[in-house]
Amino acid sequence: MINAVVIAVVLMIVLCLCRLNVVISLFIGALVGGLISGMNITEIVSVFGKNIVDGAEVALSYALLGGFAALISYSGITDYLVNKIIDGIHAENSKMSRVKVKIIIIVALLAISIMSQNLIPVHIAFIPIVIPPLISLFNELNIDRRQIAIIIGFGLCFPYVLMPFGFGQIFHQIIQSGFSKADHPIEMGMIWKSMLIPSLGYIVGLIAGIYYYRKPRKYIQRDEVKDTTQTEIKPYILIVTVVSIIATFLVQLFTDSMIFGALAGVLVFFISRAYKWTELDKKFVEGIQIMSFIGVVILSANGFAGVMNETGDIAKLVSDISGVIGDNKLVSIIVMYLIGLVVTLGIGSSFATIPIIATLFVPLGESLGLSTMALIALIGTASALGDSGSPASDSTLGPTAGLDVDGQHDHIRDTCIPNFMFYNIPLIIFGTIAAMVL
Repeated sequence: MINAVVIAVVLMIVLCLCRLNVVISLFIGALVGGLISGMNITEIVSVFGKNIVDGAEVALSYALLGGFAALISYSGITDYLVNKIIDGIHAENSKMSRVKVKIIIIVALLAISIMSQNLIPVHIAFIPIVIPPLISLFNELNIDRRQIAIIIGFGLCFPYVLMPFGFGQIFHQIIQSGFSKADHPIEMGMIWKSMLIPSLGYIVGLIAGIYYYRKPRKYIQRDEVKDTTQTEIKPYILIVTVVSIIATFLVQLFTDSMIFGALAGVLVFFISRAYKWTELDKKFVEGIQIMSFIGVVILSANGFAGVMNETGDIAKLVSDISGVIGDNKLVSIIVMYLIGLVVTLGIGSSFATIPIIATLFVPLGESLGLSTMALIALIGTASALGDSGSPASDSTLGPTAGLDVDGQHDHIRDTCIPNFMFYNIPLIIFGTIAAMVL
């Protein structure tokens, strides 16, 4: 039986694989899915437009953080540190020194990306600050950027799935709320325990991905990403940069707003008079342009999600499948994971997927005799599936924005597909084990 949601998501993914812009792919997918479900064009446009508003705050946050990141980069601190490392590699000129630097890069990026979700919850805001200046170093070491995309992808997803801190707390609260709405209340402490086994899928995927993409990959060294002219950092510039970073983190912490956090950091640069305002304005706009595309995709993904919800075919999909598979517990669990994968791939947000599938999967899981812990593992894993690999997810858009500054990193082939293969497959395997044994 034709299902509008499945067709819309598959069409969107196929168009992306054919290198059509992800925003256009989302528009076309929403239009086709809506028409198949019986909606007319006027209804589709209206629903799409109304739901765009839901992503406006996040989109503006990313744009402003991109501008702030550009100012940090303009200070020259990151370029200075990278050039020092490259000089050190040339000085030693040994295979061991290169291996040592690669290990340091992997560990450092893992630590930074994990902390961005929990300890210092800035999400993908660190990417435009940290990654572009490192591109010349990646090129010098012939590091496969798909390996970097895998590493960052792990740090952006694994922490919130398992740890109830920062963005993880929000994720776990949404799961708890979803269960409450399905008349199956749970305690917060049960969630991280239930997600222990499924989260092992991320660890297995990370190890496999790092190993698979371990071989050198050549990239052309572009002039715009290699600037060796920065030899010294003025003390005042260093102080201003550090103060701006601290201001951003503190304001975001106290206001719980990435928008005001970014504005605080930007204002420190302007008030300091370390540079001419015309220079800062130019760099600020350039930074906004880098991250604004992510914002546009997020807005489009919200519109797409709104149309998919309006079709009513998600509930219909669950109903049709449950009628076919009957009481087969293992098959039912795997099918529910695949449904979660389809939904999250389409809307690009595991957080937004939970409310959609929880009200459907909780009663279905109860009818199969699943325990509460198994149900939590099922809902948590099903919603997380697809976040790693969705063309519309900020967990893939963020790494691409940083790694593609010189036009040599493809969003679909170099970020989405590697993340999809190395994280979603292990997640399904370990998620299935968790739902069966808990």
